[in-house]
Amino acid sequence: MLFSCSTITLEKSVIFASMKYYIIAGEASGDLHGSNLMRGIYAHDKEADIRFWGGEKMDGVYKEQQNGKGLVRDYRDTAVMGYVEVLLKGAKIARNVKECKEDIESWKPDAVILIDYPGFNLKIAEFAHNKGFKVFYYIAPKVWASREGRIKKIKAWVDRLFIIFPFEVPYFQSKEIPFTYVGNPLIDAIKDSPAMQENRNEFLQRTGLPDVPWIALLAGSRKMETDSMLPTYMAFADVWHADNPDCQFVIAAAPGRSMDDYLKHISGRPYVKVVFGETYGILRHSQAAIVNSGTASLEAALIGTPQIVSYKVNPITAAIARRIVKVKYASLANLILDRPAVKELLQEDFTLENLVAEMRRITEDSTYRQKMLADYSEIKEKLGGEGAYLVAGGSIVKSTSEATP
Repeated sequence: MLFSCSTITLEKSVIFASMKYYIIAGEASGDLHGSNLMRGIYAHDKEADIRFWGGEKMDGVYKEQQNGKGLVRDYRDTAVMGYVEVLLKGAKIARNVKECKEDIESWKPDAVILIDYPGFNLKIAEFAHNKGFKVFYYIAPKVWASREGRIKKIKAWVDRLFIIFPFEVPYFQSKEIPFTYVGNPLIDAIKDSPAMQENRNEFLQRTGLPDVPWIALLAGSRKMETDSMLPTYMAFADVWHADNPDCQFVIAAAPGRSMDDYLKHISGRPYVKVVFGETYGILRHSQAAIVNSGTASLEAALIGTPQIVSYKVNPITAAIARRIVKVKYASLANLILDRPAVKELLQEDFTLENLVAEMRRITEDSTYRQKMLADYSEIKEKLGGEGAYLVAGGSIVKSTSEATP
């Protein structure tokens, strides 16, 4: 059965009995969405007991609501991405999976809630299902893009999906998988961010950034991504700054990285700044942005920042991906509209020359820029309104309550 957002919202005042929820998030975006999902669960189950794999955002919400230690492992100790990288770190992944299984079996939750991160989480789904635990998946694996064979695993091991993109609705309906569409949590995450509540002067004073035009650079959350993307980003910064000396560049640093990960790339470039924990503010006050093709591309669209989407990975990983990826676009913005709202520069197309040419279009062609912003408005309309985290939390609490004796 598909619940509408409005149906679940009407039930948000219903408080269920205290239950135990085990949540697993394996990367920075999962930590963000997991933290908001926890707020939604606590809103519906005031005595909820939550244990989780995640990060500081989830840990912060936990400490507002509960005593003790809910965080089992930080995602920065577990995140691995890419076919080659997974092979190289297989032993570490196996140890993490074993530890997670043992912890779940010992804690005995009423529901295991998985957030994206399918390489790890589907292994946990199989285990939890076979042990008799209810398994829910929030932010479903992107089987509509690649690895559709995982559909059989989801059908076998997951009791219900909680999906966040409108284009997923007809897809999962066609696969006859139980799901609930709960709306997109990024709308609330952005709206509630402190950076969206303050003006530019307040933001500059708080962060120490100079009052000059800047271009935001978002190179991803994993070291593999930053090392792959930043050399070309820096080459672009050198060329663009030479022609536009008043313009600077701000790297929105990922929470899982250290300053050392960036210093080796920005050395000798006083016009490049690195700032942690301020992604939304950096995007909001930028002329434009160059972002990797993950969650950041949708965040830039929802904030309203003209952007270039870029991505480059290990050549072997890229070759494998080309054989199995089925979607026309890499960025969520383009996928939601099913047309190219933003330019995607991927692999061989991710070059200095292409970056410069596209940035000139964004900053100098007002018609082109306004068309992109108009497409952003359409994306917001398609994603729906606010309150997705309450919808998701309420739906998960309701489903857990129905499943728990």
